Amino acid sequence: MADSDSGSWPRAPRKRADAQRNEQALLDAAAKVFVVSGVDAPVRDIAATAGVGMGTIYRHFPTRAELVIAVYRHQVDATAEAGPALLASEETPHAALAKWVDMFVDFLTTKHGLAGALQSDSARFQTLHAYFLDRLVPVCAQLLDAAVAAGEIRPGMDPLSLMHGIGNLCVGADGDSGYDARRLVHLLIAGLLQPVTPR
Repeated sequence: MADSDSGSWPRAPRKRADAQRNEQALLDAAAKVFVVSGVDAPVRDIAATAGVGMGTIYRHFPTRAELVIAVYRHQVDATAEAGPALLASEETPHAALAKWVDMFVDFLTTKHGLAGALQSDSARFQTLHAYFLDRLVPVCAQLLDAAVAAGEIRPGMDPLSLMHGIGNLCVGADGDSGYDARRLVHLLIAGLLQPVTPR
């Protein structure tokens, strides 16, 4: 696959023993760049953010599609693991939900470019989408249940419906630099709060 920085992606040699640690650092850097510039961001930007040479990225990820898929899975895992951690650290379950949703919005930026990166490989896309649902829907449900149990939000909010709603708000940002999806998502999450009944 052609890339604007190199003309083509060279084939990757056998990975070194420390490949896993290096890959995590690269995936963190790529995720940050993708959130700002999308999945077509130049490889040199990812390399600069990671503090490595472009050749290092090519060795780990021989195609852009492989890089995007790896970042996608990396962000799914990070977002899933953040849910319980936020419930333990934030002052209220609703505050934990709000912070988790902010991470989810960042994740959706990468997810939006996934289909284009995979092009005709629909089976691979479906596998990744199933992984996304299996990992993230239960975490969203856990956060919602905790907020309901704390009396912060009304029961009955379906986690998948909430995630779909957030995704639809984020899609509206395409081609409109004045559209602030994150602000609208914040309003949506704030709207889940139950009004306090005056005594």
